[in-house]
Amino acid sequence: METQHLEDSAEDQSWVSADTPSDIAGPVVLVLPSDPPTCIASDANGKVFASELENLIEGDAATAEPHDVRQVWVATRVAGTESLSFKGHHGKYLSCDTYGILSASASAISHYESFVALPSTDIPGTFALQTGGGDKEAFVCVREASSSSKASGRVIEVRGDAGSLGFETTLRIRMQARFKPRIKASKETKAREKISRKELEEIVGRRLEEHEVKRLKRARREGNFHEEVLDVRVKGKHDKFAW
Repeated sequence: METQHLEDSAEDQSWVSADTPSDIAGPVVLVLPSDPPTCIASDANGKVFASELENLIEGDAATAEPHDVRQVWVATRVAGTESLSFKGHHGKYLSCDTYGILSASASAISHYESFVALPSTDIPGTFALQTGGGDKEAFVCVREASSSSKASGRVIEVRGDAGSLGFETTLRIRMQARFKPRIKASKETKAREKISRKELEEIVGRRLEEHEVKRLKRARREGNFHEEVLDVRVKGKHDKFAW
């Protein structure tokens, strides 16, 4: 049981990609289309920057996991809208001003802290983040700028002022598996299926044949467990008194 609990716990903590806007909830990593792969991060003062991702399989952004709490945001649906808010590790919200400058120092959600995730038509499982709650024709994007302080001579910048959709606006949103609706539903189904022969025999009150165990497990999966238990109990009584 403990091994199973550890496996379930590990599965809960694993990271998967959001496929549709309705998937996006809970802790997320907003992966930018940069080389090397980076994500949107914020320091404790609310300064937003592109943070290089270290936890990747063979450099593939679709496998990204965070290694720093500053890279994680908690996504929540803004009540009554299609918009999402992203709360940082320091309790403040990701925000984009009218000039396309991103920060994370807002304590409450307004128009500036609302983003709409638009699914990409070109690359499945990727999104564009529209700023201003979807009212502005502007999108979160990544850009390269020259930098004298970097050995490479360039720095990756994240902004919210792209006027059209393109590769630079194509983000992947990585999230914890336990918040993804389909995985959550499948996990609940599996939990319902997990019942041992011993537990079934205790419920019915007698030893069970193999076909009865299968029948009850299937009923548990399909939602008519109690009716089948009664049926199996009645059958057991008939067999007991049969000559």
